[in-house]
Amino acid sequence: MAKDGEKSEWKEFLWNPRTREFLGRTASSWGLIILFYILFYLFLGGLFALTMYIMLQTLDDHKPTWQDRLSTPGLVIRPRQDETFEIVYTIQNTESWDMYAQALDKFLSPYNDTIQAQKNHECTPDQYFLQEDSGDVKNNPKRSCQFNRTILEDCSGLHDRYYGYQHGKPCIIIKLNRVIGLMPGKDGQAPSVTCGAKRDDSDKIGEMIYFPSNGTFDLMYYPYYGKKAQVNYSQPLVAVKFLNITVNQDVNIECKIHASNIPTGTERDKFAGRVSFKLRINSQN
Repeated sequence: MAKDGEKSEWKEFLWNPRTREFLGRTASSWGLIILFYILFYLFLGGLFALTMYIMLQTLDDHKPTWQDRLSTPGLVIRPRQDETFEIVYTIQNTESWDMYAQALDKFLSPYNDTIQAQKNHECTPDQYFLQEDSGDVKNNPKRSCQFNRTILEDCSGLHDRYYGYQHGKPCIIIKLNRVIGLMPGKDGQAPSVTCGAKRDDSDKIGEMIYFPSNGTFDLMYYPYYGKKAQVNYSQPLVAVKFLNITVNQDVNIECKIHASNIPTGTERDKFAGRVSFKLRINSQN
């Protein structure tokens, strides 16, 4: 009998025909609760939408309000296979170095003179290319300066399609990572790159030649205004050609950026403004 009484109580709780209550509440009570929660969540959704709208009004589509990247740009080399910073090949084995030549061809194709002439502006060298906004009037899209592949001369791939790899005189391309608003150099002094062997390999690196001369990044490519503002921006490059590096040995090389307002190797990032890689050229002769 006790079980029958419990079943009867549960049935009445689910639906009481005398009071017409469902789960202990009448239809009007359920209606008021549902209406309350509908209005409550509509209010929360509206408040969230208003907050997002106000926040979006403070943002610039072409320039981030806050930047979480390091103020000191890093250096990157090409060619680079996967995530390794090693260039290893055998002169007599074409397959071992052809991939490097192909990677450089692909990387440099947007720098072809004809493409640069179509997309970018011929700027005045040795000075910043400033394109400031006029109050609330945005000067967008901003123009970008030409960086022609021919500037790299012997490392352009135009005169030597294999970039010297077939002769054991390889070219390495170096670029400075983009930082919005950065104006490297000071008092008209353009930033430059130098490469050298690490301490134990100083007698192995041999002679080097830079393109453009002195390994400089011309000031006219700065400041950088961002991907949306400068859609056709072409990062300036520096090429290093190793003329007589010691073969059949690992040579550890470090390249650094030199500019009066770009520190290298800070406590926050010891690799800031520099890049290290291993170069090994094997010869079967």
